[in-house]
Amino acid sequence: MTLYENIIMEWLAAHIWAFARVSGMFMVMTVVGSNNLSTRLRLFYALAITYLIVPTIGHFPTADLFSFSSYIIVIQQTLIGVAIGFISVLVMQSFVIAGQVIGMQTSLGFASMVDPGSGQTVPVVGQFFLLLATLMFLAIDGHLIMIKMLVISFETLPIGEVGLSSVTMENIAKWGMWMFTSALAMSIAAMVALLVINFSFGILTRAAPQLNIFSIGFPVTMLAGLLVLWLTLDTVMSHFDAQWARGMEMMCNVINTKCEF
Repeated sequence: MTLYENIIMEWLAAHIWAFARVSGMFMVMTVVGSNNLSTRLRLFYALAITYLIVPTIGHFPTADLFSFSSYIIVIQQTLIGVAIGFISVLVMQSFVIAGQVIGMQTSLGFASMVDPGSGQTVPVVGQFFLLLATLMFLAIDGHLIMIKMLVISFETLPIGEVGLSSVTMENIAKWGMWMFTSALAMSIAAMVALLVINFSFGILTRAAPQLNIFSIGFPVTMLAGLLVLWLTLDTVMSHFDAQWARGMEMMCNVINTKCEF
């Protein structure tokens, strides 16, 4: 069997260009892109998906692998993958922000821990909400849905020097407002409940100045915060469904397809 150089270079170029998009998504997407997963495991995961996807791609550019055009193609494919994965990160971070807000209002923000995914110190309540969102993400096969979107993107956004438009990138940045909107929607009830409790303590202190608000208010607020946190858990699933639906809609807009998942 004779192997010609041009055939080998075309085979390498096809896999490298596809691998750039696949690895770009796996590098930043939630769960898979966190520091909890080994970099070597992520690499093998991306290589396996690339090997399965390449035969389904019908058309590849004719650019030379070691040319400037090939360099531009790799950058564009990486940006497409990063954009898809970044939206899933915004979806999950909305629960972290909601947990941080609730933790600060309930005096539970003093308890903090190092987030193994980002390496930053965050309140435990934020990590708790992130854990719940991660379990729901895996329960609905969110990672499989994103891989399916990635496969579809090779049809709607063929490999080439043209990638995401500036309008699409701007829409992704503007979509970040939903992260704060969803976090506020999840935490607004707890904020109002704790505001009423603090307001009641203010009236109590005004009526009986001999009561020490710091020695009495802190433990009562913490206990009330735990109760409010327990009551808030009933709405986490509905908020996750709404936020994930918005995230999938934005991913479909990025890859120029209809959301039928």
